[in-house]
Formats: sequence, structure tokens, C-alpha cells
Amino acid sequence: MSTIFTKIIEGEIPGHIVWSDEVCAAFLDIEPLTPGHVLVVPRDETDHWVDLPTGTLDHVMNVAATIGRAQQQVYGAERVGIIVQGFEVPHAHVHVFPTSDPGDFDLTRKGPRDEEDLAADAAALREALER
Repeated sequence: MSTIFTKIIEGEIPGHIVWSDEVCAAFLDIEPLTPGHVLVVPRDETDHWVDLPTGTLDHVMNVAATIGRAQQQVYGAERVGIIVQGFEVPHAHVHVFPTSDPGDFDLTRKGPRDEEDLAADAAALREALER
């Protein structure tokens, strides 16, 4: 059975995808820590990130860094944070989010973001990534 992330990547469930290639996809978290919070997800449904093939892990982290640079441009963030913990969905993924405060790393602080705001975040990030 496909994970919710695979369903988003394959378009079965709507999502605000900002990056897609043959190895991974990245889309906005609907309950972000901060505006522009993105999940970078390998297409391979590996549960734990330590079990990803080296090439896949390298690629996912390079995409996370590319998205992080775009987040800095779009949101003027002091830093870009990443979290890899994987308790929410049994499919490896990297949380990438603009941050200016250590408290932003607390996943219990996630909250819903309006659909219109998510669409605007996605458009701004796509535009920055195209540059």
C-alpha cells in the first residue's frame, strides 16, 4: 500500500509540489512550523532515512540544500533548519524550513496554514528555484 507521501507525489492527493525529479519530490507541509516549510521525500518508500541508498540520500540532501537557499531568498530567514525524524509517516523525509528562532524546531508547534497562503508559498518557492 502506498504511503500518503507517494500519493501526493503521484498526484492522487493534492499537494503543493515545489520540486520533482526522478529520485525525489518536495512539497509544502500543510501544517508548517514556519511559512515555506517543505518536505523532501524520496520516491522510494523506505521507512527510515538511514536505510536509503547512499546516492538517494545524497540527492535528497542536495535538494534540501537547494530548497533551503530558495527559502532564504523568499523569506529572508536567518537560517534554514532541517529535521529528520520520521515518526509521522513511515516514508523517509526531510523537513526543510526557514527559521530565525530555535523554538521553530519543535514539531509540536506545527499548525495548519490557509490553502491560499500555501499556494502563494509554493509559487514563490518555485519562482526562486527556477532562478
